[in-house]
Amino acid sequence: MENRNEYRNVWVYAEQRQGAITPVVYELLGEGKKIAEKTGSELCAFLIGSNVASLAGELIEYGAEKVYLAESPLLEYYTTDGYAKVLSDAIKEYKPEIVLYGATHIGRDLAPRIAARVNTGLTADCTKLEVDPEDKKLMQTRPAFGGNLMATIVCPDHRPQMSTVRPGVMEKAARNSDNKGSVIQVDMQLEPADIRTEVIEIVKHKKDMVSLVDANFIVSGGKGLGCADGFAMLRQLAEVLGGTVGASRAAVDAGWIDHANQVGQTGTTVKPTIYFACGISGAIQHLAGMSESDIIIAINKNPMAPIFDIADYGIVGDVNEVVPMLIEAFTQYNEEKEFA
Repeated sequence: MENRNEYRNVWVYAEQRQGAITPVVYELLGEGKKIAEKTGSELCAFLIGSNVASLAGELIEYGAEKVYLAESPLLEYYTTDGYAKVLSDAIKEYKPEIVLYGATHIGRDLAPRIAARVNTGLTADCTKLEVDPEDKKLMQTRPAFGGNLMATIVCPDHRPQMSTVRPGVMEKAARNSDNKGSVIQVDMQLEPADIRTEVIEIVKHKKDMVSLVDANFIVSGGKGLGCADGFAMLRQLAEVLGGTVGASRAAVDAGWIDHANQVGQTGTTVKPTIYFACGISGAIQHLAGMSESDIIIAINKNPMAPIFDIADYGIVGDVNEVVPMLIEAFTQYNEEKEFA
């Protein structure tokens, strides 16, 4: 067992893609700052890539007191081998007490590799982080048993304590151009032979809709749609609004839509400006993923549906009749706005 007294500070893995910080990093910096204050430590960011030094100032403005910078042409593109070696070597050298990652595709790939290399635990897909007031351990909460329970996990014996955090559940850090911080160049031992894969080309495909996490308007459907064809109608409404389509777990389990569209404890947590809940009864697991939306509009033919308890506006009616009327009304509004 390590000497836990040697480990200090909170690290945030500052995931960047082609020179742009991913949005979840700002959430991690906001939450990391709270944890650092409660544990009496510093908030640090760890930045990996090629020609990404300009991003260090941005991370400092969002609250990082130190930015550990690892740059190399070998790190231009994300590779599991390269990034895992650089970050795990740095953890062994600098000994952070807590390391936070976004639960993105990269974070979910990288974090378990790091945990294995530095011989510590990892709590995946967290929705809440707290500090035990007695011994300052990190209490990491995540959905368990299909979202029916919330489990709080601690790592008492090994360091660092590590979590991946679901995007969209934490409050973003506020940006302050007056913040001061330092940049520490990381002395790496990385050779081409350390990386077993080679990125030949990155091919981007334009998405039909914006992502759930970034969408200002989300139109979600549940079993009340009646069948998979109902989502074609919701896509029309989302397109008119410039938003995207979500779904309840029941609709996903029925095979009507892909899991990538699922909103809830076992899906994506969202905070759009307007959330349309169409034919969704309002199971607690779904509410946990969308209750922080600015405005919730519920459409359900059951006036006693739990979704109406948290909705700002409720429409009692058949979604197959109400949604086409909304599509027509918003289409007309857009046309009038265009020619005004």
